[in-house]
Amino acid sequence: MPKTLTVTHADLAPSRRSTELGSRTGVVLMVFTILCGLFCFILCLIAEATRSQERWVDTEDNGKEVKYECVYSGSGKTPLLCSAVAFVGLAVAMVMEHLYMLISVSKSPPPALLSWDPDSTRAKTLTWRAGFFFVTTWLSFAVGEILLLIGLGVESGHLKNWSKPRESCLIIREGLFCAAGVFSLMTVFLSAGLYLTALHAQKMFQEQQNVQQQVLETSVLYASPPSSPPRRMTTMTREDPVITEFPKQPPLFSWDFSKQSNLV
Repeated sequence: MPKTLTVTHADLAPSRRSTELGSRTGVVLMVFTILCGLFCFILCLIAEATRSQERWVDTEDNGKEVKYECVYSGSGKTPLLCSAVAFVGLAVAMVMEHLYMLISVSKSPPPALLSWDPDSTRAKTLTWRAGFFFVTTWLSFAVGEILLLIGLGVESGHLKNWSKPRESCLIIREGLFCAAGVFSLMTVFLSAGLYLTALHAQKMFQEQQNVQQQVLETSVLYASPPSSPPRRMTTMTREDPVITEFPKQPPLFSWDFSKQSNLV
């Protein structure tokens, strides 16, 4: 026997485009952004653990005077590499996510934020929430990138001759790379909040559109004029087609003219 296929409502529903916020592409990109933030945080912890430190040593100047000079504890290649990868990774994750959200919002017909009622409480709440997440995301991203740039500049200054004694040594304060890692985590989680807020706004707009469509269909149904009696075409044996109409209801009041004439 041939196999029968069952068709469900999920099969009949239109599939989401890759540029929509709730599509599989958006979810994958969001997970990728969070993983990039965690990876940048781990790299910042490694850079903090291997950052260059100074040591003071005493040196003699032609056997007459003793001088105290500093020496770096390492070349700084490991923290330099970790901070560089974290800097580039965080920037790529932020650009990809915000570019995707910009494309998704611009291609949604029409833009949800422009079609809201400005006096609606839900619209005001979502607008303030989206503004908060947008501003704090970029502020956290800027602070994290600046801290990583400071670390890059300091660690790249003594790649050569790092073991040579010198009068002063420029080092990074303790906790700078850790702070950069914390700001990296804050950036990706705040951007996730911005994505969820935009997705909530889109769903709310779709619900509002569905309600308006149902109200419009109901109003058109009740405002339409009454239809004429249906006609039916039948064919009889050896005869032409005959168009018949369904009988209408008899009038409530009738007058028999034949009886009236007999009475007269």
